[in-house]
Amino acid sequence: MSVIKVQAVSKSFGALKAVDRLSFEVEAGQVYGFLGQNGSGKSTTIRMLLSLIHPTEGQIEIFGKSLTDNRSAILEQVGAVIERPDLYPYLTAKEHLTLFAKLRKQPVTAAKIEATLEQVGLLARANDKVQTYSLGMKQRLGIGIALLHDPALIILDEPTNGLDPQGIADIRKLIKTLSKEQGKTILVSSHLLSEIEQIATHILIIHQGKKMAEGPTSTLLDPNKTIVQIKTLDDQAAKQKLMDSVYRTNVLDRSEGLYLTIPKLEIPALNAFLVSSNIALLSLEAKNSLEDYFLQLTSTY
Repeated sequence: MSVIKVQAVSKSFGALKAVDRLSFEVEAGQVYGFLGQNGSGKSTTIRMLLSLIHPTEGQIEIFGKSLTDNRSAILEQVGAVIERPDLYPYLTAKEHLTLFAKLRKQPVTAAKIEATLEQVGLLARANDKVQTYSLGMKQRLGIGIALLHDPALIILDEPTNGLDPQGIADIRKLIKTLSKEQGKTILVSSHLLSEIEQIATHILIIHQGKKMAEGPTSTLLDPNKTIVQIKTLDDQAAKQKLMDSVYRTNVLDRSEGLYLTIPKLEIPALNAFLVSSNIALLSLEAKNSLEDYFLQLTSTY
């Protein structure tokens, strides 16, 4: 079942197109890594998923329902932390959760508050003021607030940004626990491939608002696979041929050509397929591994 379904979504701010016809789906139980350099459109997309801003074009469905038509009902089942949480320095962690519990439509018990503090590893510091917390502890408290109503979907925007190694490890452990032990569906964004690959079951890479690669982590990071860029005299005709073939699940259409992620040993077969399909090839170029490709993207600016 698709928990999130984004269909050809674009978002423009004046002349700037922050997100450009982006489509992807997040299935129940996945930890979906949303990867891209700073300014790639990740936060804009997440704000659209949370109905903080509205798409210029396209449709968003969450839990199989239109976000536009069912905003309140959907967001009751979503917990989110956008970048760093806004907290009150003179309140304790327990006081924060008690305050936010009172804002919920459904009552939250004292036992649930204590369980949430334990879940995010703050029970021992529950009565200490937040001004004494490290950045990592504040981030975990923010996640605790997002978990208070037991959401089915959790969205975390750059949750490890600026944290020290211990803070990063704590957040990573918490995400894995939420996924494996509680079956939560989690979308987590980052600009660091090294972080996403350790926690995500699936990865989407965006660059300048466009989807560049998507798939299971094990497939995308397979050292035996490579990204191939195809340029032809008629990219749309080539795309149609590929979509009618065994390559159909793997085709990305970009202004600079078509992209596929395939095993390196299959490159000659791909070339032969295109030639036998009467596609006039201009170039077929291997882009090395996904990691190399991502580093190439992020080092451009």
